[in-house]
Amino acid sequence: MTGRPSVPTIDISPLVTGDGDRVAVAREIDSACRRFGFFSVLGHGVDPRGVTLLDGLARDFFALPEAEKAEVAMPKGGQAWRGWFPLHGELTSGVADQKEGFYFGEELGPDDGRVRRNLPMHGANLFPARPAGLRAAVLGHMEAMTALGHTLVGGLGLGLGLGDDWFHRHLTARPTILFRIFRYPPEPPAPTGDLGWGVAEHTDYGLLTILGQDGHGGLQVGTPEGWVDVPAEPGAFVCNLGDMLERMTSGAYRSTPHRVRNLSGAERLSFPFFFDPGWDAEVRPALAGEGTAVPRWDGEDVHGLDGTYGDYLSAKVSKVFPDLDANLR
Repeated sequence: MTGRPSVPTIDISPLVTGDGDRVAVAREIDSACRRFGFFSVLGHGVDPRGVTLLDGLARDFFALPEAEKAEVAMPKGGQAWRGWFPLHGELTSGVADQKEGFYFGEELGPDDGRVRRNLPMHGANLFPARPAGLRAAVLGHMEAMTALGHTLVGGLGLGLGLGDDWFHRHLTARPTILFRIFRYPPEPPAPTGDLGWGVAEHTDYGLLTILGQDGHGGLQVGTPEGWVDVPAEPGAFVCNLGDMLERMTSGAYRSTPHRVRNLSGAERLSFPFFFDPGWDAEVRPALAGEGTAVPRWDGEDVHGLDGTYGDYLSAKVSKVFPDLDANLR
């Protein structure tokens, strides 16, 4: 893709440590959000040993016999919407993905108020008997990603001129936390047609996705200049904006379409973490009139939403696993 732009990598250590020019970093983030809706971050402070441990345990799990993995299959997660799904078990834009995966979320006990309200996608996670360390690794990674999410939206608030506490005050004091581990088997050379995509073209639903990748690329971002590859940079996390940031910025920031195809010739693992508005939050424009009403790739209008983020997310996720839709009713 010679001549096409590249997604920037930003050292966010001043946001993490409080030392250095936080405003300059926030301006870099703001520029990336306005141009790409994507950026990579270094200096994030996440311990690489935890990431390496999680990667190894995830590979151990996916290598298990399918019957054993099915002991924690998503239908057993019920309303909490957690667990494993097999290859081709998830739909994106109506097309079966070339991946298998494991869904997790914030670990909540039966006495949590959100569980007692019977909210979809809230509750306990499903963890397999093997590998024994997966539970601790997943929960530790989600804790680290949640802290990073708060840091990053603080930078977004600074970049937007709203202040570093705006998101906490309005949307993320109690964020909706979702985490996935995906395994993409190697695809044959020169695939054709949408059926070859690991994940077809789509946007994410919430505020911010923080993606960990192994050493194999495959992620592509849609830009006015065409599709751009996002390299799997060692030690970096890829961040992209969701539909709710497009809505609250009135289109100044865009929820950018992206897709995945694994042509590395090897198994590819990815670790997307979704840091989203609280379930009951109503996402309203904070920068009215600043953006432009550019038609979205899917023809939908995120600026005309009515209701809470939970309403929006439930409607979207029910299309991803239509066989489990009854669990959200």
